[in-house]
Amino acid sequence: MTNMDFLAIGPEVAVTAAAVLLLMVEVGGKPPKWVWGWIAGLGVAAALGLSIAQWVLGRGADANTYFSDMLVLDGFAAFGGIVVFTLTALGLAASWRLVASLQRRGAEFVALVLIAAAGMHLMAASAHLIMLFVALEVMSISFYVLVGITRNRADADEAALKYFLLGAFASAVFLYGIALVFAGTGHLSLYGEEDFLGATVILRPGVLLAGIAMLIVGLGFKVSAAPFHVWAPDVYQGAPSGITGFLAAGAKVGGFAALARVLTVSFDAYSDDWAPAVAVLAVASVVIGTLLAITQEDIKRMLAYSSVAHAGFILLALTAGDAGVEAVWFYVATYAIQVVAAFAVVAAVTGAAGGRSPLDAYTGLGRRSPILAGSLGLMMLAMAGIPLTTGFIGKIGVFRAAIDAGYLWAVITALVATVAGLYFYLRVIVRMYMDAPEEAAPAIPVPAGVGWTLALTSAATVALGIAPWPLLNMLRDAIPL
Repeated sequence: MTNMDFLAIGPEVAVTAAAVLLLMVEVGGKPPKWVWGWIAGLGVAAALGLSIAQWVLGRGADANTYFSDMLVLDGFAAFGGIVVFTLTALGLAASWRLVASLQRRGAEFVALVLIAAAGMHLMAASAHLIMLFVALEVMSISFYVLVGITRNRADADEAALKYFLLGAFASAVFLYGIALVFAGTGHLSLYGEEDFLGATVILRPGVLLAGIAMLIVGLGFKVSAAPFHVWAPDVYQGAPSGITGFLAAGAKVGGFAALARVLTVSFDAYSDDWAPAVAVLAVASVVIGTLLAITQEDIKRMLAYSSVAHAGFILLALTAGDAGVEAVWFYVATYAIQVVAAFAVVAAVTGAAGGRSPLDAYTGLGRRSPILAGSLGLMMLAMAGIPLTTGFIGKIGVFRAAIDAGYLWAVITALVATVAGLYFYLRVIVRMYMDAPEEAAPAIPVPAGVGWTLALTSAATVALGIAPWPLLNMLRDAIPL
């Protein structure tokens, strides 16, 4: 083992140590739940602090690999950690009512969230395909368990099983892609593949191209890009509402971080081959996600198909290679915040452990809970891409990257889908503010964790929508080297 450096794995050590300590404390007695919160909070805060330290030391510098070239420390990985652990803190705060309802299994729930966060950051920091596969499975297996952790609803068990079976198939495809890439290049290191392909002309690259395609398919499943999205609606609907936002946002962050690094580092020399395929996936995702979201009567299924469309928008930026990574990161980071906030409202309205969340439950929400309605309405506007929100800035970024890369036809299609998508976002707002609630409908309290989550996410959505330059300037140093 060469080039060992604690800082390169510091965030993972911090959250993993917190998870282990939390389980040991729980096994040793019956501590109050605030003890779980303190342990998890300190672990996430330490991981976030170490990620910031990685950013300070690694941004703008050449990529340094550690642990026998398995991990890389650069601005891309450091920014990924900042996003992941911020998301983890928000996700735990929003889901704390669910943690409390799980009794002793609440400690397992928090530990799984922390372990999933470690896997998500490792996906952004992996410099080796085997390390990337391990990180992918750490995240995915934690997600499979979290979906069915309530163990009291058939639809949650069904969602967990479906997620597991389809996820295992996608992982097998990804692993087969790794094998084909190794057969085509003789390397598993991302930087080894980059050096080999930059110096070698492969006369018959069929095996290599098949391997790249399988890697895209495997990661496309994780980010719920069409046509690999069929698991998303059932999983979103069946999973406990309290954790669905973290699952949805985390999969996007980890999946797109891995996809961006693999394609722009290892296979940049073959961008003319994979970029058109990514553009087709982007258009398919935007169109299919938008059309199916229009027909939904359950807000969780609507948000699931909406996530498919948003995966398509992010893929548009990826067609530009290195030049589109800034747009990818901005969109992923800001969309993750919107998703966590939206599902925090869903959890407050229909129960943190609940599954289905019909649109009728939001009728008159503006009168029953102005805070929840205002926050959800803001997130709907941001997802729709309305000006003065981060969604508008994000869409401009991905469209500009795709146009610069020569995919105007894809951008035009995405613009038409964006206009069509206004229907199902505004539909939720109309239900909340223009339809009267039933006379017997009670007011809905806002739990403390949900309130803090909504306050922070709403402020970030508006502030970065009005003045995005601090984040955009920061992202100049978050390109994989």
